[in-house]
Amino acid sequence: MTALRPDSDDTPGDTPGDTSGASDAAADVAGVGVASAPNGGRTDTGDTGGAGDTGGTGGGVALGEPWTSLESSYASEFPELVLPFTGDEVPEPALVVLNEELAASVGLPVEALTSETGVGVLSGSVAVPGTESVALAYAGHQFGNYSPRLGDGRALLLGELVDPSVGRFDIHLKGSGRTPFSRGGDGKATIGPMLREYVISEAMAALGVPTTRSLAVCSTGESIYRDRMEPGAVLARLAASHIRVGTFEYAVRAGGDDLVRRLADHSIRRHHPEAADADNPYRALLAAVVESQAELVSHWMLLGFIHGVMNTDNMTISGEGIDYGPCAFMDRYDPDTVFSSIDHGGRYRFGNQPSVAVWNLSRFAETLLGLLEPDSVEGTAAGDADAAAGGDADVGEDAAADAAVEVATAELQRFAPAFEEKWRAGMARKLGLVGAPADDSLVDDLLSVMADTGLDWTSTFRSLADELRQREGQVLSVSAGDPIHEWTARWVAALEDEGAGDRPLSEVADAMDWVNPLYIPRNHLVHEALEAANEGDLAPFGELFGRVTAPFTEVPGAQVYAQPAPDEFASVFRTFCGT
Repeated sequence: MTALRPDSDDTPGDTPGDTSGASDAAADVAGVGVASAPNGGRTDTGDTGGAGDTGGTGGGVALGEPWTSLESSYASEFPELVLPFTGDEVPEPALVVLNEELAASVGLPVEALTSETGVGVLSGSVAVPGTESVALAYAGHQFGNYSPRLGDGRALLLGELVDPSVGRFDIHLKGSGRTPFSRGGDGKATIGPMLREYVISEAMAALGVPTTRSLAVCSTGESIYRDRMEPGAVLARLAASHIRVGTFEYAVRAGGDDLVRRLADHSIRRHHPEAADADNPYRALLAAVVESQAELVSHWMLLGFIHGVMNTDNMTISGEGIDYGPCAFMDRYDPDTVFSSIDHGGRYRFGNQPSVAVWNLSRFAETLLGLLEPDSVEGTAAGDADAAAGGDADVGEDAAADAAVEVATAELQRFAPAFEEKWRAGMARKLGLVGAPADDSLVDDLLSVMADTGLDWTSTFRSLADELRQREGQVLSVSAGDPIHEWTARWVAALEDEGAGDRPLSEVADAMDWVNPLYIPRNHLVHEALEAANEGDLAPFGELFGRVTAPFTEVPGAQVYAQPAPDEFASVFRTFCGT
């Protein structure tokens, strides 16, 4: 499993993070080169001919393969979408937590990562030989408002790790310092938000949700000012890629259809290769992204998860969840639950996430319209309209554009039924049902009871499994006066109707327990763990991490990790982006 490595040297300094650096005006993608830091910038572990050299003193372990053969297909193919840039040199990089299991699964030797050089790479202070880190350019709609240039304001792509057995992954740093996209920010991150992303992403992976993964968190030896002084930190994460809807929004304005076509071709090869064989690969790409996002959001809704900042720059083309900033898990079921301190209108509230996903996908479809137009409108309704107008070019262009909009609309309209099918199937599994119940209102009525009575989302389904076990022993735990009593009788009848009588109710309950987690990153427990980490105590984080990365298996004496937050905490809890 993952090894936690306490950082005995993580003592806050006296000054806030440096806010000097590249100005906003320097962010011309075509005109920014590699930055220089004091004393020559980041330490390089050696020139391209010395890939095995640790490049420093102290006899550290050489990085070795596959670190020294990182690829850069995206940066090489899209120089107009990246800025070569380097991370800040930090005073005291130290490993706080390392995901040894993930490292082993992608062929990264633990001894290389824990060496002086390895920690330098993970903290952004040391360059990998023969590579050039880059800041990624993208745009995005944030809370519905378009920002033409966002980009990696405190992050860098180190390169792509390629393993024939597991595929290609970006290695990306978060909190590594200012870039030309920083827009006045300090480019830094603090230990709390980075550990939050670490624990949430790995909990998501354990729950079977498509997600970016967290490789490590390093402290930097800096003190960074937010609402108080906090220890500086850098997160190293792996992702299928960092191509976002916002990347396409940037590309269509920066390079038109030609750049979008290249980006779409790259995305097809990397994420949705089946689209390449379609009559129109770009329509197939849109369809694949719609499907993957329906899958992702259905997972969130089944788990009571609220992303909190579903901007288009936080929606990936791969279908992975990304950027776990102001996210949280819902305790009491309420579709209007929102935790983010900046979501004043509730745009990204729990129940609105499917609708926001469609809205974001519509922005993606708009970037593809030029690729969805038919190559020739001859013999089509559009062509007939063109001919009737005497071959007017403008009419033909309008007809082709209209046809593209129709294609995009048709694909976008597939989201709702795809999401509904996945969500309904998931709810059936949560209730121990093999298929959709004959009683169409069974699930909806459960949600109404849960909302009316303030039942906890996660523990309710585990309690229902326990109810089945008790019924098998002729002991009823739900009294006739309980609001859920009538619904429970209907549910048990639904199980019997589909043949659950052929297997003991305890077996149905056991199957439910492998679908419904017992342990999730409860908001109050995450908060407590991060507060302790800020003071240098990683023990609460380690205990929490152990529970949420084995979410379905009950551990004796760990009941506290299965309980919702106290009302006094839940009533005031808010989440923040951490910037």
